[in-house]
Amino acid sequence: MPLFARAVRLQTLVLLYMASAFGAPPNVQEIVSQSIEKNESNWRVAPQYTFIERDAVTENGKVTRRTFKVLMIDGSPYNQLIAEDGESLPEARAAAEEKKLEQEVSRRSHETPSARQQRIAAYQRDRQQEHALMRDMWKAFDFTFIGEELVNGHNCYVLEATPHPGYRPTSSETKVLTGMRGKMWIDSREYQWVKVQAQVFRPVAIGLFIAHVQPGTEFTLEQAPVDDDVWLPLRFVTEVRATALMFWSKKYSRSETYSNYRRIGAGERASQP
Repeated sequence: MPLFARAVRLQTLVLLYMASAFGAPPNVQEIVSQSIEKNESNWRVAPQYTFIERDAVTENGKVTRRTFKVLMIDGSPYNQLIAEDGESLPEARAAAEEKKLEQEVSRRSHETPSARQQRIAAYQRDRQQEHALMRDMWKAFDFTFIGEELVNGHNCYVLEATPHPGYRPTSSETKVLTGMRGKMWIDSREYQWVKVQAQVFRPVAIGLFIAHVQPGTEFTLEQAPVDDDVWLPLRFVTEVRATALMFWSKKYSRSETYSNYRRIGAGERASQP
């Protein structure tokens, strides 16, 4: 056999061995489908957890840092301020915040059925709007498998997301997806989202005042397991660049980190820390 032919045959055998050892590239549709199911399940049970949220907001060069204990009280959350700029609240202010919590618990317990329904409906509406972006990602993008990476201790399939030409936004919130592209890191065993990054690469007009979300706007979500088969956010970072009518521009960033997740027990008063 000529030397060139032997070299080609050897290379082919090596490639076949590698394919059998490491497996063929995974089916992208299967990865996407299973991760959708997992994410929807996580989203449904998220209100059953209390947690600590640390926010850092940068606007006009000023950074504001606050820490909240997020509690579910009779169907909607309540954010109890517990620290500012990395420091616990002074004793008098902490007592005042505790008093505000007690008053809110009492107020909600004495609501009329109509007021309670309106409060919970407003919360559910906000949840649906926030969830719309994540839910519509699967319609808005075409996904390509580009490899595997280790992220936060999890072996992940890495998918690249590019705009799907036929996507039609379902709301003003999801319109921003038409000008975005990004990457996803999905746990290769659990099919859970480990990390999601998305960037605006072309201006997108939204709203009644012809506001434009500009290139440079970015979103990053990181998640981790907090319970059996439940993954919830660890960090969500938003970098926003926007203009309106050529007279107004805004650069804004917000970093939210989440910790100390605790599932509310059956029969337990959800307002307890």
